Formats: sequence, structure tokens, C-alpha cells
Amino acid sequence: MTTVLLAGALAGVGVLLLIAQLDRTPGTAAAELARRDAALRRTHVTAGLNASQRGDESVRTRRLGATLHAWLDNRGLRVPGTVRRDLAVMDRTVEAHLGMSVLAGVAGLFAPSIMLAPAIFGFGLSPAVPLWLALLGALGGIALTTAQLMTQAAERRRDFRHVVGAYLDLVAMNLAGGRGVPEALGTAASLSDGWGMVRLRDTIQNARLQGITPWAALGDLGDEMGLEELRDLAAALALVAEDGAKVRDSLTARAASMRQRELADIESRAEQQSQSMLIAQLLLCLGFLVFLIYPAISQILGV
Repeated sequence: MTTVLLAGALAGVGVLLLIAQLDRTPGTAAAELARRDAALRRTHVTAGLNASQRGDESVRTRRLGATLHAWLDNRGLRVPGTVRRDLAVMDRTVEAHLGMSVLAGVAGLFAPSIMLAPAIFGFGLSPAVPLWLALLGALGGIALTTAQLMTQAAERRRDFRHVVGAYLDLVAMNLAGGRGVPEALGTAASLSDGWGMVRLRDTIQNARLQGITPWAALGDLGDEMGLEELRDLAAALALVAEDGAKVRDSLTARAASMRQRELADIESRAEQQSQSMLIAQLLLCLGFLVFLIYPAISQILGV
């Protein structure tokens, strides 16, 4: 009976993995880009609401994170640069992230003890086991918060790269219309209310207020968000900002190159999903074969 249950569970896992990996959209790169454009258009409803992007940051969480951040700074400990760049992409503060990490760690600390309470009092389980599980749960909760941040930031960076590619085409068209480089950069960023364009527009407007060039501000944004494309764009604009024809040709070439890389990335992720679907199908077939041959094996072994 145990073998039958294990075979059924294995087949069920295969079915769940197969369903999870099913892609309901057409498998072409053009369809994937169209889906991403639709998702970006849906985000403009909340693009101007900075509070909604930080909606999970309650006052108490920020206070807890600020206290922990100050304690770490006093001891010369800093949040890793990769985490800071991911937070910049997600438009979150270090204090909020630290506060959420502490709450997740506390939840992971008490969750194993609560779940194993009947085993501790009813079956005489050693108290050392839930203590170790509580420690692992706390570390897992902290790690899970950072892992979730990295996953969300990676997806947001892909969306932002798509926005930057379209932005370069818009800047090139404005340059072809006779505008200068600073004016073309600002005008192109004002043509959309998506969160990526809003970020670019705010960066260019802040550069004007601070008295620095727009490409220098874009380079700083690239450093802050960990985007190599923006840093390369800022360096190229700094070199050829005086020659409109060269800038236009350079931006057009960069936009085409970014689209090619984006298509290659989409195809790579599609292949990974295909491999995951194949693994799910193999697990499903394996569970079904075990289910079929179990009666014969049980009769031979006399189980």
C-alpha cells in the first residue's frame, strides 16, 4: 500500500510540474514581446503612486529596519551592494528590506515549534530537534526575503531593458527631427507613463535641477540599478554628444543590439521551460509505470 501511495504521489508531482510549466501564450518571440508590452501598459495605472510601490512598508517595519540599519552601521557592517541595487530597481528602502527580513526570520523561528508542538508533548520528541529547526527556519525566512527580492528585481530589470530599447529609438527619432541631445532625451521620456519611462523622466528632470548633464544622470541611474546598458549609453553620449548624426546612428545601433539580446534571452528562457516540462512528463510517466508494475511485483515478492 505504501508503494502505491508513493507512486501516486510521484505521478501527482509530475502532473503539478507539468501544469505549472504550461505556457498559455504562443511560443514566438514576437508574442512574448507583445505580452510584455501589455504588462507594461497595465503598470501605468500605478506608475505615479510611489506609495503603492512601497505599500508593504508599514511604519513599524520601517522603524524596525531603521534601528537595525543604524546598529549595523555603528559596527561597520553594510548591506551588500547587490542587495542595494536590487532595492533600487524595486524602489524600496534598505530599512524596509531589513524590517521585512527580521519579521520573516521571526516567523520562521516560531513556525517549526508551533507545527511540532503535538509531537513534542504527545510523542516525547527531543526538544533539541525543534530548536535546530527553529534556527534553520529563522535563517530560511531571512534568506527567502532576499531571494524573493532578487527574483523580482531580475524580472523588473528585464522589463526596464525593454523600455530602454524603445527609449533609444524614440531619442533617435527626436534627433532626426532636429532636436538637440538634451532636449531629445527629455522629450522621448515624456511620451509614456510606464514605470520605466517615469524613472527615466525623473532622472533627466533631476539632472536639470542639479546642473549636470542628462547622460551623466543616466550613468548614475545605471550604477544605482546595476544596468550595464545605461552605463554604456551614458559613456557613448558623453563622447559624441556634440555630433547629432553620430549620436543618432549610435542610438539606433544600440537599440537594435538590445532587441537582439532580448530575443535571445526570451528564446533561452523558453528552452528552459521546455526542459522543465520534459522533466515533469518523465516524472508522470515514471509514476504511471510504477503504478502498473506494482501488482506484478507484489505477487512475485509476496508482499
